[in-house]
Amino acid sequence: MKLNAILVEDEENSRLILKNYLAKYCPNVNILGEASNINEGLELIRNLDLDLVFLDVEMPYGNAFDLLDKVGDRDFETVFVTAYNNYAMDALNAHASYYLMKPIDIDELIKAVDYVMEIRTKEDALQDQVLIPKTNNVEGKITIPQQDGFEVLNTKDILYCKADDNYTEIYLKNNKKKLVSKTLKYFEDALTPSGFARVHKSYLVNVGEVVKYIKGKGGSVILSNGKEIMVSASKKSDLLSYFN
Repeated sequence: MKLNAILVEDEENSRLILKNYLAKYCPNVNILGEASNINEGLELIRNLDLDLVFLDVEMPYGNAFDLLDKVGDRDFETVFVTAYNNYAMDALNAHASYYLMKPIDIDELIKAVDYVMEIRTKEDALQDQVLIPKTNNVEGKITIPQQDGFEVLNTKDILYCKADDNYTEIYLKNNKKKLVSKTLKYFEDALTPSGFARVHKSYLVNVGEVVKYIKGKGGSVILSNGKEIMVSASKKSDLLSYFN
């Protein structure tokens, strides 16, 4: 996991020192930009997808707290980097993840980054739990993760799912298709209790949408939209058990 970060610091030399330290000792931090005042910092924050902001307190056109007030609700962590220790309580009240004093101690910098990494990792794990379809408590619904959150689908609207390496293509009754960065096994676990059957290594079908079965070693099924999907011999008995 990489932490996307920016540096908001008015002193060029301080930015350079911090950037060099991060490059050498914290390779999991990806610096996306630098700002020398809160206006530049605000622009970067509004235009970048960030995990972490390294933030000096005293800068031109306002201080760090003015910047955070302008941002409002935020989904990134902040590490204050300052020569002044009298802002520690304010930083705590601003929900800062860490407070670093200048000159920067490398061990403390590493601790700060590790702490933020731990926070983000836990947040990602929690989000993954929310997005796992099988944990969805609303009957007949499934959540599919997206870059900005998740989308809720009615399981009855899904015709079939097709494997695409580590992705899954979800085909809907309205002729739309969703590409999701989850494996077919992921959806098999989630959708089997809702009447879906794995009929092939690459296909998971909504059994309720099967309108015809064509005999063969494995055979094939015709879905309500006319799509024919091959059934592997090893999956044939599982499929036919739905119709016994």
